[in-house]
Amino acid sequence: MKKSVVASVVAASALGVTIGAFTSSHSPAVAQAPAAGNAAATAGAVRGLPDFVSLYEKNSPSVVSISVSSTIGRNRPRAGGDNATPDREDMEEFFRRYFGQGRGAPREFRRQGGGSGFIISSDGLVVTNNHVVEDADEVLVKLTDKREFKAKVLGTDKRTDVAVIKIDATGLPAVKLGNPAALKVGEWVAAIGQPLGFESTLTTGVVSAKGRASRGGDSTGDLVPFIQHDAAVNPGNSGGPLFNTNGEVVAINSMIATVSGGFQGISFAIPIDLAMEVANQLKGGGMVKRGMLGVQIGPVTRDLAEAFGLTKAQGALVGSVTKGSAAEKAGIKEGDVILKFNDRVVEDSRDLPRYVTSVRPGTASKVQIWRDGKTQDVSVTLDEFKDAATVASVAPKATGKADGKTDSTKADALGLTLRVPNEKERAAAKLESGGAVIADVSDKSPVRNLNEGDVIVSVMRKGRSTVIKSPAQLAEIIKDAEKGSTLAFRVKRPADRAGGEYTEFFAPEKLPE
Repeated sequence: MKKSVVASVVAASALGVTIGAFTSSHSPAVAQAPAAGNAAATAGAVRGLPDFVSLYEKNSPSVVSISVSSTIGRNRPRAGGDNATPDREDMEEFFRRYFGQGRGAPREFRRQGGGSGFIISSDGLVVTNNHVVEDADEVLVKLTDKREFKAKVLGTDKRTDVAVIKIDATGLPAVKLGNPAALKVGEWVAAIGQPLGFESTLTTGVVSAKGRASRGGDSTGDLVPFIQHDAAVNPGNSGGPLFNTNGEVVAINSMIATVSGGFQGISFAIPIDLAMEVANQLKGGGMVKRGMLGVQIGPVTRDLAEAFGLTKAQGALVGSVTKGSAAEKAGIKEGDVILKFNDRVVEDSRDLPRYVTSVRPGTASKVQIWRDGKTQDVSVTLDEFKDAATVASVAPKATGKADGKTDSTKADALGLTLRVPNEKERAAAKLESGGAVIADVSDKSPVRNLNEGDVIVSVMRKGRSTVIKSPAQLAEIIKDAEKGSTLAFRVKRPADRAGGEYTEFFAPEKLPE
């Protein structure tokens, strides 16, 4: 189960379900009869509704049900680590050993699961979710004509949650692929799959948002611009197709946001164009190769946009450049704002990783950057993406003193006391010269992002960057800045209690009116 800020984001793979009889005082699919005066308008609205009957009849034979099984050994580590809560198999083994069923050899368990998929070629290629077939010993595919096949997993990709499997069959009905970029919020969509084990189930709804990043703490959110919709999706729908009104697959249903474990009106689907880029690599070589630029980026807020001289808050702010990376070789620098990648506008910083990783390593690409108040284009040849964590946490404030020097400089407009960095701070922050350390922040200071112990190395003002050589110079810049204007301070901040490592970022601060 993948956790979200306000709800659980749950991969929609199959679970067991118990159904009981129920009654209802109304039929949710039946509308009340219109008044006579509204009859014509209502008739026109009905005529404009999608033909879901034809959509289902034409496309349901292309949707398959997938069941998987895997062997779980008694000594196999649980997914949650050594401190994870024991699962059902663990408890069964405990009772077997200690309550009269004998002691002895380790026991193996068969774990069952499943989801949905859809046929993309007549010779038996099927696309589904990675989490549906991950770690499976056996994958069975069932068609709507009741035929069943053992499937071979050709390749899986955890980062996008896409997998390609193959069954030994020919003459199969393949889906038609659509263009997810053409989808609009409010447009009708339909999902077909096996929710809760009910095969060939159709549900309908509308697109409720586009370009959504998952909040479940999973690794797909930074690479997949999810399509959010409200067609009912439940466990078992995973890997099934999402259709537009033309009967074209526009996305793969992947997960839901829920507080109950079931459908609550928010479903997430992987755009089919991205999924097929991955699938084409998987079926060819079993693995996906992605481009890598070699930068750490952050969002461009409205305050930062003002300080950088941008007319709107857009793009990806380069916080640091990896040594020897494609970005460094291309001349991209810290403090650049990436506005476009291969002519695709970077509206939000989260767009850039998606654009870059969709390009193969070794491919020449064009990057438009904002530097010193103007745009310029650079050419970059991408490296190969390596999946590694690069996020650093911010630790408590540094308290080092400046080599016995007591001299300090006041920047009254922001309520800051500045001093020269000491030798330890220079070494840890990799600062050969210059810089100014915030020695104190007054109680009445208006700053929101700066902290005591921060080392300020440069200041961005009206799109122009100035390297800080001394505390006095920084104080003068702050003093001369227009009231109400925004300055973006390039900060090195201690990332651990000992102050042995520093992180870098831009901190925007607005001067008082």
